[in-house]
Amino acid sequence: MVASRSSGPLTASDEAAFARLEQAVGGLPGVLAVHDQGMSADGQARKALVVTASNGGNTGNPNLVGAIRNSFAAAQPPPGLTFNLTGPLAQTTDAASSGSQTGTNIRVFSVLFVIVLLFVVYRSVLAPLVTLLPAILSLLMAGPLIAVASQVGLPVSVATQTLLPVLLLGAGTDYGLFLVYRVREEIRRGSTPRDAVVTAMSRVGLSIAYSAATVIAALACLVLASFSLYQGLGPSLAVGVAVMLTAALTLLPALLAIFGRVLFWPSHPSLGQDTTGAWGRVATRVVRQPVLVLLTAVILFAALAAGLVGFTTGGFASGAPSGSDSAAGAAAIAAHFPIANSNPETLLLQFGVPIWDQPESLSLAESQLNNASGLRSVTGPLDPNGTALSVEQLVSLHAQLGPAAALPVTPPAGISVPTSAYQAYRATTQFISSDGRTVQFYGIAAAGPAGTQSAIASIPAIRSSLEAVARSVGAQDSGVIGLDAVAYDINHYSTTDLLAIAPVVMAALAVLLAALLRSLIAPLYLIATVGLSYIAALGAATFGFLHVGGDTGINFVIPILLFIFAMALGEDYNILLMTRVRDEAHDRALPEALARAVGHTGSTITSAGLILAGTFTVLAIAGNSDQSRQLGFTIAFAVLLDTFFVRTLLVPSIAVLLGRWNWWPSKLSRIQR
Repeated sequence: MVASRSSGPLTASDEAAFARLEQAVGGLPGVLAVHDQGMSADGQARKALVVTASNGGNTGNPNLVGAIRNSFAAAQPPPGLTFNLTGPLAQTTDAASSGSQTGTNIRVFSVLFVIVLLFVVYRSVLAPLVTLLPAILSLLMAGPLIAVASQVGLPVSVATQTLLPVLLLGAGTDYGLFLVYRVREEIRRGSTPRDAVVTAMSRVGLSIAYSAATVIAALACLVLASFSLYQGLGPSLAVGVAVMLTAALTLLPALLAIFGRVLFWPSHPSLGQDTTGAWGRVATRVVRQPVLVLLTAVILFAALAAGLVGFTTGGFASGAPSGSDSAAGAAAIAAHFPIANSNPETLLLQFGVPIWDQPESLSLAESQLNNASGLRSVTGPLDPNGTALSVEQLVSLHAQLGPAAALPVTPPAGISVPTSAYQAYRATTQFISSDGRTVQFYGIAAAGPAGTQSAIASIPAIRSSLEAVARSVGAQDSGVIGLDAVAYDINHYSTTDLLAIAPVVMAALAVLLAALLRSLIAPLYLIATVGLSYIAALGAATFGFLHVGGDTGINFVIPILLFIFAMALGEDYNILLMTRVRDEAHDRALPEALARAVGHTGSTITSAGLILAGTFTVLAIAGNSDQSRQLGFTIAFAVLLDTFFVRTLLVPSIAVLLGRWNWWPSKLSRIQR
């Protein structure tokens, strides 16, 4: 909690009001203690540390945070005095509240965007609504189902609420497009609407099931991550996709059968209408010149991948939402407490006995930390609020006054300690624990400002220096926390998780593709081409956000989430295309089969890709954070790249060059045409 007055130093009435606030908050359920941390050097602010029974997890603790903030008015602050609550618990609570509103915005704007685009794609009144209805109902059902599952042990990430509507509305609409387009095609071949639904389900239903299975498998692999953000994201999203799959295979075909031809009004699909379109002509040219198309695609992807030069990650610190009370409190602390404004690393030493039994360890530790090459401007219990204390003074004050945490704001009557020394000793509560066994120092990385890559990279050296100091002063344990330490650990675990999970994801998808296509060759290049689009999209994001946009780094979640979504959603379109190619290849030569398959599925794939990319673009715009902006635009670009180049150009060119080896070792590979 921080009390501040912008017009000048705090008055006696201000300090009395803050003392009342500390006392009131200390009596709230869930609050273990309130430690006054003293006055700022400019005299315009005072802060106190509120110790709670729980950190609130991913959603904070709205009840406790609300109760503390409700105590502000009850403390009767004089005019001009401002109270704020900030810190991890308050920031997480405010972020969860803001995220709830953001999630609502994303759902609303995604639905509106998809409806508009579906009207353009179908040029009909009912088809867009029928296509989207299962996705919307799945989203409404998946949220409560995930919540119930979380109560019995399913890990759920705070990012689930943001990504779930984007994924279900995008992928769910894709599955709807797969089926509706095939129903319309069969009607144009002369089938009745109900027969068209039966035929479409027999041909496309398996593709939809395998498409969803690839997404579920890829997401489920995230449970292998060591980072809890990813552990809780994959399984919870996989539950949502499973709900979506159920709706796509049951509710959607039932709706199509009920509405029949009315679904496409005012257009009238009928026998004899063209079923291939412009993509059929494009595919014909591709199969005639596969080498040229392949070389052009390789050059394009290489140029995009070149953007990875200078790639670096960022976005490790999650600050308070703009305009929130916790943001205002953080700003007040930054303005009046210079140490906090520098985002220091917190250097912890834990002793086996209270520090009062070996006080010389304090001065020795502070001296050695000040001389450590990786640190500068170290502050500790001997300089708690800008007033220097010697070890002898600190020990004497402890003997005279007792534990600093128990002292009132104003010196009691009969205390013959100077006010400055009294307040300095009270402020040591932020550096020395109540049992005297844990001591912390604030230190600034010498390598550069907090949050920079140089400061983050210096964390291992700082930890080594602190360990050496711990051994020298007889501490049992040590540790470094802070902005740069968190960034270093997050980056380390994110990179480790990506390297560990990527092979598992690719192996799982390869098995599914091999089972569906009955081939050991096709899965290899289908996965490799999606991998190329992943690298190209990451390179384009690096170039756009870092070299052009001036961002300090690509958000740390993007490499692994982009990989998961690119692999899973990219294989959706592979499955739709290659199952159609396989069906056509039973009756004709592979080049003709490819041309017909691309002609029949090209419009479906490009429409689905536009919708899926659009929903992630909505995430980028409505997400209201740098993380959402980068993640949304990067995945949207990857989907568009995959849709317009990989699936409709690169894959057909590779397939025609491989010929019948596409289907090895199945019987189809032995048919000569």
